[in-house]
Amino acid sequence: MIRERIEAQVLGLTGLALGGIDFEQPAGDPGLFGPDSAAWRVHGDFTSMLVGGIAALMLQMLHPLALAGVWDHSNFRQDMLGRLRRTGQFISGTTYGSAADAERLIARVRGIHEQVRGAAPDGTPYAADDPDLLTWVHVAEVSSFLAAHLRYLDPGLPGAEQDRYYDEISLIAYRLGARAVPRSRAEVAAYIARMRSQLACSDRTREISRILLDHPPAVSVTARPVSRIMMQAGIGLLPDWASAMLGLEQGPWRRRAVERSVHAIAPVLRWAVRNGSAHRARRRMGLPARAQARI
Repeated sequence: MIRERIEAQVLGLTGLALGGIDFEQPAGDPGLFGPDSAAWRVHGDFTSMLVGGIAALMLQMLHPLALAGVWDHSNFRQDMLGRLRRTGQFISGTTYGSAADAERLIARVRGIHEQVRGAAPDGTPYAADDPDLLTWVHVAEVSSFLAAHLRYLDPGLPGAEQDRYYDEISLIAYRLGARAVPRSRAEVAAYIARMRSQLACSDRTREISRILLDHPPAVSVTARPVSRIMMQAGIGLLPDWASAMLGLEQGPWRRRAVERSVHAIAPVLRWAVRNGSAHRARRRMGLPARAQARI
């Protein structure tokens, strides 16, 4: 019963909780990337993707226009779990779903973006389908996913594979309407360096950080301590300049303690998603389950 409860709680954090996608059909459909892709490799570990997703959200919210869109048009503050599930479904569906399911998810998000328009507190207009804004959101996300993968699953991932990941995953950004998407580690680093002058930490940014830290998304009260650890791991994954802007710096001792905690929890989380979207997609392709590295 305890094992079943843990499994249900962990899967409840994922996009599988929303239903609507059969990752095992149609047989033989490789989707947008396929099982030999770097995207399947990097996105295949729930633990690192969860940590990376937290870091990505905090990084994204440092852009005033990205923050304004979420603040004005999202119920994120009232329904963090729902937002986590929807984001998870989009990422897993576009990575591991059939080509038709991936294209359907992309079309749905594009339709939502067309409706998100407004003005930031300083009067600057924003639109969720602005190509430059889409590029920022994408880069903040995928750079955080890769950073988490390197820290919590495979620190020895070759540089060529890291570049291949950025190159492959740019497809999603372009399909959503982004432009000039960086497609290698060097291009991502240069892009983030250029963007830093446009970033800021406002009262709204701090409010979202406070909500995340005080009320981390969890399926139940008993799962909240684990969510708090993952939240701290997300903070620890941020670039030093970003955590300084947010006032969330972690000293070396605290960061090491958080990392040890995540490594201790990770085997349970990985066990709980042993029938997750990546595993189902491998069955769709007629492939055996692939054991994840244990680090």
